[in-house]
Amino acid sequence: MVNKDEREILNLPFVGICSFGKYPICEDLEQLEADVAILGAPYDMGTQWRSGTKMGPRGIREASTLYSFGLKGSYDSERDEMYLAPPTRIADCGDVDMVHGDLEQCFENIETTVRKIISKGAMPVVLGGDHSITIPFARGLETLGPFHVVHIDAHLDWADHRSGQRLGQGSPIRRMSEMSHVKGITSLGIRGVGSSRKQDFEDARNYGNAIMSPRVMREIGIKEVINQLPKGERFFVTIDIDGLDPSVSHGTGTPSPGGLFYDEVNEILEGIAKRGDVIGFDLVEVAPPYDPTGVTCITAARLIMDFIMFITKERERKGQLIGQSQSLVK
Repeated sequence: MVNKDEREILNLPFVGICSFGKYPICEDLEQLEADVAILGAPYDMGTQWRSGTKMGPRGIREASTLYSFGLKGSYDSERDEMYLAPPTRIADCGDVDMVHGDLEQCFENIETTVRKIISKGAMPVVLGGDHSITIPFARGLETLGPFHVVHIDAHLDWADHRSGQRLGQGSPIRRMSEMSHVKGITSLGIRGVGSSRKQDFEDARNYGNAIMSPRVMREIGIKEVINQLPKGERFFVTIDIDGLDPSVSHGTGTPSPGGLFYDEVNEILEGIAKRGDVIGFDLVEVAPPYDPTGVTCITAARLIMDFIMFITKERERKGQLIGQSQSLVK
């Protein structure tokens, strides 16, 4: 028999409600008081081939329970750091309401919700959804501009339109280049025949979009990739799961061989967090119907948790967490 004094509530991954990382749920944004706000955008009307990313937020949340460290934080032995410990506050704000067949309403709902989260002082983290959800997300970040976009993806996503459709999953980076509050773009992991049209690459480079393939990134090294990012800037990061190699992210609509690996992306995200001020990020294109083993959802959840850890640790060092400011007031 276990001594009663040794018993504790374990809250194991398979127990309870699947909020992201089992963090508290905030359904009323008027009551939001957090450093980080998780938001699902279960939308896939922008897909050009295999749909299923509307189930992405649900799949990522379930996988994230594996990394539910509890409210006391978690120790990283490699870095000898405690992450996500108090006073860091994270809340799961549920999903944006989607109206089937109505792109405009869905986009408006995403943008409006992002603006509300920002107004409450929290950093929005959006779970996609196909990559077109990045368009309204970036629109909603207008008051935090100007900022530099870091784009991790297999595809350039610089298509102007497809038969007049300008808001699909192949267009978010070009659409962001047209926003006055976006001041620069770096695209990492771009590869493969058919990633985009030649004219799209030319347009992107004429804009000033820095583009690197995994092969080039490995030739110069991840540290040099990070060094080529502007220093001291505000960053918005958009991560398409197909930027990673299909061996760790096959559960997506458009997988592409020759991608980045988890450790490489992890190092990039840590470098971005140290390079400047991250104002928000998304992770898109996870499609659970093509992820029978769950490895894609697990990888996505781990990367999201990693990036939140790196960002909040930098804010903690600068005294920028909500809990820190409140303790100063007291």
